[in-house]
Amino acid sequence: MIGRIPVLDVRPLVDCGRRPAKAVAGETFEVTATVFREGHEAVAANVVLRGPGGRPGPWTPMRELAPGTDRWGAEVTPDAEGRWTYTVEAWSDPVATWLHTAGIKIPAGIDTELTLAEGAELYERAAGGVPKRDGREAVLAAVDALRDLSRPAGERLAA
Repeated sequence: MIGRIPVLDVRPLVDCGRRPAKAVAGETFEVTATVFREGHEAVAANVVLRGPGGRPGPWTPMRELAPGTDRWGAEVTPDAEGRWTYTVEAWSDPVATWLHTAGIKIPAGIDTELTLAEGAELYERAAGGVPKRDGREAVLAAVDALRDLSRPAGERLAA
């Protein structure tokens, strides 16, 4: 079954997945996948390695390999011998979606205050999931800048 955000054509793949791809401990290899969704919403993806003991290992953010192709990739490195597996996770990215939309609307003067208010609400919600040590204050500073009516719209967006 294909969900709302399909993850297709995951590689490396050997013999249609019947045989394991192989690497040695410490060897870096690239995991790629086609990731997309219906509509205009942005997506994001990670590769999650699972070590020989079955414990989820590090996750690595994927990047769009060629903008507009829906092809994503990330380099990963298993650090020990054994049978490793990997999973590609994907989700909607509301921040990237808003940034794209705001980057078009604000310079054009379309729905400026509404767009900035939406961004402030989005970043305020996101700040709740950011630990203090990882920059919550910076996210909240962006919220304050987006709501600062004394600044020009372009400056508020840039913040």
